[in-house]
Amino acid sequence: MSMNTAETFELLFDKNNKVAYKALQELQKESEETDHVYPYMNRLSDMLDSDNSYIRTRGLTLIAYNAKWDKDYKIDEVIDDYLKHITDVKPITARQCIKLLPVIAENKLELKNDILSALQKADISFYDDSMQPLVYKDIQKALKEIQKL
Repeated sequence: MSMNTAETFELLFDKNNKVAYKALQELQKESEETDHVYPYMNRLSDMLDSDNSYIRTRGLTLIAYNAKWDKDYKIDEVIDDYLKHITDVKPITARQCIKLLPVIAENKLELKNDILSALQKADISFYDDSMQPLVYKDIQKALKEIQKL
């Protein structure tokens, strides 16, 4: 594991969201090509419980992008916690979570039914009227993509 990955990972927690977002983009790209970010899965899982919605979103994103490297079934262990974010208090985090679910399902077919079930059961009625249709649309799109797998 390159020192670079370790340094970049720490930047995910930077107070400056621009810095953290750039780190996220780099790690996401790295995750598409190699398994260098995979050793951080436990820390990524911890990020799902952060009070900071940006940090939750970064954790959700990188977990999804590491699904294809998940030889130790780490995602299977945290999937329930992950799926809770379909109805994250922050609709933007929820939408990001929903959009990432097809990425997980594609690489973790054994979780497909759990994911479909969570999407179908999601109660989004507590979101503002302006956000509800957006989240609903995201859910329908994710369901369609996952059902095709």
